[in-house]
Amino acid sequence: RRQHNGESGDPLSPGNIQVNSKTMRLLSFISAVCFLLGAHVAIAEPMDRFKVADTSSPRDTLRSFIDATNDIYDLAMKSRHVGRNHPDANVLRARILDTIDASELPAFARRDLSLDAAAALKEILDRVELPPWDEIPGASEIQAGRGYEEFSRWRIPNTRITIERAQEGSRKHEYQFSPGTVQRATEYYRDIRDRPYRTDGPRTSPGFYDWYVSAPGHPVLGAIVDRLPDSMRFGRTLGLANWKWPAVLVTLVIAIAAMWVLYSLQLSVSRRVSPQNRLRYGLTLFFPIAAMLVPLAFLEISDRYLAVRNMPLHVISFGSQLVAIVAAIVVTFVASRRVAESIIASPRIKTYGRNAQVIRITSTLVGILLAVVLLITGGQYLGIPIGTLLASAGIGGIALALGAQDTLKNVFATVNLMSDPPFRVGERITFGEYDGTVEDMSLRSTDLRLLDGHLVTIPNQNISGQSVENISRREYIRKSSEIHIPLDTPCEKVEKAIAIIREKLTGKEIVDPEHPPRCFLHEMGPQGFSIRFIYWYTPPATWAFHAFDEKLNLEILRAFEAEGIRLAR
Repeated sequence: RRQHNGESGDPLSPGNIQVNSKTMRLLSFISAVCFLLGAHVAIAEPMDRFKVADTSSPRDTLRSFIDATNDIYDLAMKSRHVGRNHPDANVLRARILDTIDASELPAFARRDLSLDAAAALKEILDRVELPPWDEIPGASEIQAGRGYEEFSRWRIPNTRITIERAQEGSRKHEYQFSPGTVQRATEYYRDIRDRPYRTDGPRTSPGFYDWYVSAPGHPVLGAIVDRLPDSMRFGRTLGLANWKWPAVLVTLVIAIAAMWVLYSLQLSVSRRVSPQNRLRYGLTLFFPIAAMLVPLAFLEISDRYLAVRNMPLHVISFGSQLVAIVAAIVVTFVASRRVAESIIASPRIKTYGRNAQVIRITSTLVGILLAVVLLITGGQYLGIPIGTLLASAGIGGIALALGAQDTLKNVFATVNLMSDPPFRVGERITFGEYDGTVEDMSLRSTDLRLLDGHLVTIPNQNISGQSVENISRREYIRKSSEIHIPLDTPCEKVEKAIAIIREKLTGKEIVDPEHPPRCFLHEMGPQGFSIRFIYWYTPPATWAFHAFDEKLNLEILRAFEAEGIRLAR
């Protein structure tokens, strides 16, 4: 193994040492002896996987941390590549994390940031002068009656590293590296990394941080990385090993392509599957759910296998989980829509009836509610200051209300229309200058297909505040017409004309018994006599009514011609 000799630069870089053949043989012999001794120790004293870190005092916390980091360093140097699934490594990581107070770290990256801080803290402790163990406050001093207050916090001399006692929570009265120390550990390490390792005190682990940052997280990947040039293996750019950048970019491209393919498949399949086939229609949710899991898989690969560390992992973790939250919101809307359409597909519900519209609007409201919950919960998990945002929302509430007042009016108008519906989807209405069939109703507006084929979208607040004539709900069609006869027409001819019209209206199957037809001499004037007749056509079928009206007019015209009755010009 290459050892750091106190010079600046990468301790694992071959440029820091010169090796000849005798030295190589000597190192080989020493390595063999160390391996046998290590194997003997490992066999004689297997790791106690049930042992936890002792955090009962600053001394015990510091000793547990140094022992656990040295053990995981020995394991790494022996196995070369330690993956996340290595049982001994997981036990040691848990002991290390027990000594770290990560309460002020963002939840979405708490574990990884804690391990980053632990690697930096170990490098600092390996370089600074530590006091003797008996000079560090221990459990015996604390239990001797000197009280907790005196030992509520302890700082390593000549450093900014502090161990303090937890005041609340599940770790109350336990000693851990303070939140401030954990948050600034990497910064402290950058200030001291050029100093040589100390030669006395607890054992050091040279190159621990460089191994932590550069090593992959899987043995198979590690075998590939070992064949790369040292500049790729140990060189770093923006805190990340050079070999990891192309690996991350390739993985990112694959993840983006996978999400695009899943999105395209979802659109294609959902168009071909009918809501009547509820099982297959529900299975189409597989594609958006799979797309939602892609960024999480990308994060898992970056963390577990590529072992991305420090700020790059922070950025990847934040971005991946943010994309996953947005995708979850989209899945929520899609799922609510799928559920609504599956319910509407029931034979007992009309596709465009009132119940169907209530189900659609309810599903939309539920989807919005769940999306808001996901947004708030996810934002809080990602470390977004929800309290600050809510306070800002309170300050800007008036401006938001003014900007969204039209939308709110449309929503309340929709509620009014649904509670007392003047029309349903598929019915013909007249509203102002518009005359057409209702095609759809949403939270904001209503789509009206005019008789000339044009589609008009009308805000619901406009409909709710004005009169709407529902033509489809009329019980009959009322027709009122006038026939004008010249003023010089004899009285007998006038009476005959009235009798002809009454005769033609009598006995028709369309006549409503409650509304018998009417015909009378309406008025006399300079233009002649005016005969008005009124009838009520039922059932109210528009095109059938026009056909009947045409037939009736022709019959009256033929009868007038036969009797020699002229019409006024």
